[in-house]
Amino acid sequence: MAAPSVLQKSIVAPAGRHTASVIFLHGSGDTGQGVRAWIRQVLNQDLVFQHIKVIYPTAPARPYTPMRGALSTVWFDRYKISNDCPEHIESIDSMCRLLTDLVDDEVKNGIRKNRILLGGFSMGGGMAMHLAYRCHQDVAGTFALSSFLNKTSAVYQALQKNENTLPELFQCHGTADELVLHSWGEETNRMLKSLGVGTTFHSFPNLYHELNKAELEKLRSWIVKKLPEE
Repeated sequence: MAAPSVLQKSIVAPAGRHTASVIFLHGSGDTGQGVRAWIRQVLNQDLVFQHIKVIYPTAPARPYTPMRGALSTVWFDRYKISNDCPEHIESIDSMCRLLTDLVDDEVKNGIRKNRILLGGFSMGGGMAMHLAYRCHQDVAGTFALSSFLNKTSAVYQALQKNENTLPELFQCHGTADELVLHSWGEETNRMLKSLGVGTTFHSFPNLYHELNKAELEKLRSWIVKKLPEE
């Protein structure tokens, strides 16, 4: 099944002059439109900025092993939802190529790489970490909400022989998350920190596998700090 060459996306335009961009990747089975609507519901408004465009792409539907091969809008396949198994590297790499086109489009529109943030929720955050730390180490930063990397992740392997200054990581995770355990998120943060990534980790007591207002407010402040108005 050939992936589409261009991803569908939902875009929140900046209120003023566009000088920076955020690419926000949804969780498994969701869409760009879906996660944008969820954020709007939590904040009572879009995540909107004076100078920053927010792009919500949608993953192409593909057979997804944890759903017994049923089609799902996922960024990559997994053998299982666990941090203790190998990564499905072919599907991750083909999606890195597709998402790189999205990054390149912003650059063609005059946005410098160090004015682009990559991030997402759940699987989207995992995908963003692959994209930033393996393919685009010159972006402004990356964020991962309720996300994790497998223990033997290709991200860790790539960073072991790295000399560059790396994008800063902003992570949030609910302590009551029953799908992606809080400890998996913490372990990911610890590993990346040990490999030279500057990290922030915010724990949210009693938060399940979901977004909440306090977390999105923190994310908003961090985005503005990393991408100030020029």
